Parts: sequence; structure tokens; C-alpha cells
Amino acid sequence: MKQLLIVEDDPGLQSQMRWCFSDDIDVSVASDREAALTALRRLEPQVVTLDLGLPPDPGGASEGFALLEDILRLAPMTKVIVVTGREDKENAVKAIGMGASDFYQKPLDADILTFVVNRAFRLAELERENRELASQGNGTTIKGIVAASPEMLAICRTVEKVAPADVTTLITGETGTGKELLARALHDLSHRADKPFAAINCAAIPENLLESELFGFEKGSFTGATQSKKGKIESANGGTLFLDEIGDMPMALQAKLLRFLQERVVDRVGSVKPIPVDVRVVCATHRNVQDLISQGEFREDLYYRISEITLDVPALREREGDALVIAQSLLKTLGKQLDRPNLCFSEDAVQAINTYGWPGNVREMINKVKRAIIMADGKRITADDLVLPADGCEADYQLNLRQVREAAERKAIMQALTTSNFNMAQASRLLGVTRPTLYNLTDKYRIETSTASSGA
Repeated sequence: MKQLLIVEDDPGLQSQMRWCFSDDIDVSVASDREAALTALRRLEPQVVTLDLGLPPDPGGASEGFALLEDILRLAPMTKVIVVTGREDKENAVKAIGMGASDFYQKPLDADILTFVVNRAFRLAELERENRELASQGNGTTIKGIVAASPEMLAICRTVEKVAPADVTTLITGETGTGKELLARALHDLSHRADKPFAAINCAAIPENLLESELFGFEKGSFTGATQSKKGKIESANGGTLFLDEIGDMPMALQAKLLRFLQERVVDRVGSVKPIPVDVRVVCATHRNVQDLISQGEFREDLYYRISEITLDVPALREREGDALVIAQSLLKTLGKQLDRPNLCFSEDAVQAINTYGWPGNVREMINKVKRAIIMADGKRITADDLVLPADGCEADYQLNLRQVREAAERKAIMQALTTSNFNMAQASRLLGVTRPTLYNLTDKYRIETSTASSGA
């Protein structure tokens, strides 16, 4: 049922406006600011028509503007249609600027009012559908990244902002948190997307080979160099160079890398002719660079050169709600790859996923989900299939909707009573319920309704 709240102090206009609408719209009426706020909390209407001239200032607009601010603060998704006099265009423009979605000028015309209100309902419905569609996705526009937590979504938004700018970026975070995926996103979302993306793991290549891999070499520069070869930096010319685990780069190479970042020229091993290179550099490490600097294992000047922008990727255990979202996505993707597309997680598996610490982050989760898909006997993957401890008691409480709702209700009632100094009428208005309902709730949760008993 569509909910419409009419805020109008004239009883005659209230009656006329109420009968303008069809039976599929549930119409409520409020004649002042306090009654309107109570109805807003209780009914949560999608659309509000608001007459700016409300008591105690029926001839002005101060009370109406104050109520408009309250509505937009308490229910920002609500569509507010401001009702003004025919000559009062200035207030209508001001109201739209404050956040009202539309305005309607008196005198009353049933057809026009119905059209404006139905348009507001349609807009509210479209916005609701868009929010639902957005919530069904991965929550990000970055390929390979599945996230719903505010922490990870903030990182993704930063990547989208930084990508178009040619700044050297340092990505830090534990192993398995998706640092390379973010590095690729910085490349894919930049103007260099159609150019090469060259990656090298500084920890995986022996020190004596890393220099030639990075900078290249000339023919005859060392034994076995039978021909000249470009290094990774030259191979990425015009594109992006990703230096993974830069915290493990030897000190001697750090000096040469610093010179390249300053001059943007490459000196091949065995060559005296510098080669200019246009490349964006993105670095990543799982180590604490500040600790490495204090221990003399990493150059401080190089750190400041590579960290024009720093992205600190949170561990999976620090991303509330992401573990289950990622596990569900992996189950769907890997299930198709392994020809077992109809599997689902059992209750104990969901609880285990939510409570486990995931020290290996997403990489560990990929391994466990893949193993579980292979080992599961039936259609449901259990905590044993995931090789995770089934700690059910705490998770059962977290997933028990009745207990969560009751705890939230009790907390809200106590806060309203404290705020109103245990005035039941005022507390009921704050909560958006009637006084009899509030008395029933205080009896249900055995909440004392006097300050004296509360103090005791």
C-alpha cells in the first residue's frame, strides 16, 4: 500500500485533498509539525505533501521549512511536495533547493495534485528498485572484487578516483587481500587501459637476476647474454608497471629504481645509453614499510617516491559481512567450473564462515571453498567440508531475528525514556507509537517507567 502524508492545517483543504486519491493510496493527515513527525516515524510514508504555512506561523513559512529539514534528516528517501500560494514562488524555489522533490501551488486542482503525487510515488519506486538492484551486485565496479563492507567499498571508490591520474601508488595489506586485483583496476580504469600491464614479483626472483628482469640487458653484458633483451619497465612503456612485494627489493636495486622514478629513463645492464620510458608505477607489499625503514632495509626517499597515493587494504576479518558475500560468490563461480552448480551452504557452514578469522584472507577462502565443492557428499556444504570449526552458539544468537529485534526494541525504548525524562507521552512520540503500545512494550520487557525506579 502506498503511504501518503498530507501536512495541512486547514480542515477544509485536508478533506478536499484526502478525497483526491484512489483507494490504492493510504492517506494520513497531520495539522502541525509535531503531529507530522509522529506520523512520519509511525507510517514511514513514501510521499509527503507539505503546506509551509503551519502553526504557530500560519502566515509565514518558518515552521514549514523547519519541518522540511526534519523530514529530510529523518527520512531522506521520502519525496516531499511543498504546497505554496500562487504568488509564493520564492519559497517554492527555496524548498526545492533544500531538497524537496516538487512543489504544488494553490488553489486546489484535483487532477494536477494527483498527477504530481503519483509522479513522486513513481520516482520513489524507481529509486527503491535501483537500490535493490545495486545491493544484489558485488557492490563494486572493479573486476574480481566482491565487497559489501564500508571499509572495502571505500577502497574501491578511492581506486576509481585515483585511476585516471598518473600518480605512483602504493598498495599495502596482508597476503591474499586482493592487492594485484586493485593494481589491475588502476590500470583498467585509466587512460592507459589499452597499453601493456607488466607485473613482476620482487620477492620471487633471485637478487642477481632481478636487475636484468627489471631494466633489461645488452648483448654480451654477462655470460649467457647472447642477445639484447627489454626489461619489464620497457615492456610496460605507455602502460602500467606493477612491482609486487616491493618491500623485499634489495637495497642496491632500490637506488636504481629511485633514479628511474625521478628521471623516467632506463639504463640496461651493460649499456651507457639511457632509454626514456613513459610508464605508470603501482607497487604493493604485505610488509610494514615504516618498520623496514627504521630497520635500514628500505630507503626512506624511495618510500616517499612510490607512495604519492597509499591504499591500505583491510584484512578479510576487518570487513564486516564480506566473508559470507565472498564465499557465496566463490561457491557460484567455482561450482560452475567444477560442474557442481547447485550446491549451497548449510547453517553451520554459514556460521563458521562468519566467525572464522581467515588469516589467509580471500586466497585461503578460495582454497577452502574449492575443496568443499569437491568433497561435499550432498547438495549442502557443511563446516566439516570447509574444514572450519563449527562454533554455533554465538552465531545462532546473531542469526536469531527475534532476539536481535527484541534487543533493539528494548534499547530504543530505554533511550527514548531517558531522553524524555520518563515522560510516556513524549517518549511515545519519539518512538512513533501510541502510548498504549509503549505501555505494552515496557510491560513486555519489564522496563520500569519512573526515574526513581530506574535510578534504584
